[in-house]
Amino acid sequence: MQKGRLKEFWNKEYKDPALFSLSEEVSADLVKFTRWMQKEYGKDALRPEVVVLDAGTGNGRNLLWLNREYRVGGYGFDISDEGIAQAKAAAQKQQWGNKLSFVVRSLDEILPLPDESVDVVLDMMSSHFLKNEEREKFVTEVARVLKPQGTLFFKSFYAERDSHTKELLEKHAADEENAYIHPRLKVYEYVWTDDALTKYFDKDFVLMKKELSGKHHLKGKPAKRRSVVCYFDKK
Repeated sequence: MQKGRLKEFWNKEYKDPALFSLSEEVSADLVKFTRWMQKEYGKDALRPEVVVLDAGTGNGRNLLWLNREYRVGGYGFDISDEGIAQAKAAAQKQQWGNKLSFVVRSLDEILPLPDESVDVVLDMMSSHFLKNEEREKFVTEVARVLKPQGTLFFKSFYAERDSHTKELLEKHAADEENAYIHPRLKVYEYVWTDDALTKYFDKDFVLMKKELSGKHHLKGKPAKRRSVVCYFDKK
């Protein structure tokens, strides 16, 4: 049921945005991440031989940008048929777009990629729709397909010291800890705690950097949920 609602919701949003401003421009967080990679690992950390998996690619904007800027190849998976159609159309217009493959696929499925075949994985506000068992499987699959010392860029909602999230958890609690049913989207969403980040990622990953967004308020009231950004290296 969750998967069907998600597909229907995102197909509508990509056809005619109502709740989100769906940009075709690259995320500022991703640009910042690429600069960090080049500073940490050298200017050739992103080069034509690099393979990127964008898990929850949407209209492909971030993977398309990496392809334009660094000529990387890779895969973009998303549950939205409309989002993937837009990504494919955009890739056809790019000089190196034939190095990209965009596929309609839910993140609760086994990733159709060989072991240790990917250099970078992007999970940017995507896996929080997964339930506990699905989330564990997804993280395990990410570790499987990443090469040794491969890098995961992770961004999601953050529960710590966030009054907006606290209210959502109290008023719209789902049947799992740290999760709620979004009152407007009507879908399950998970919010991360520090303990959960340790639980899910410590086995296979080393945390290289962690950044938190500020506490978002408007006229003294909670207006936007906090987010956490983590850069992980595979052990």
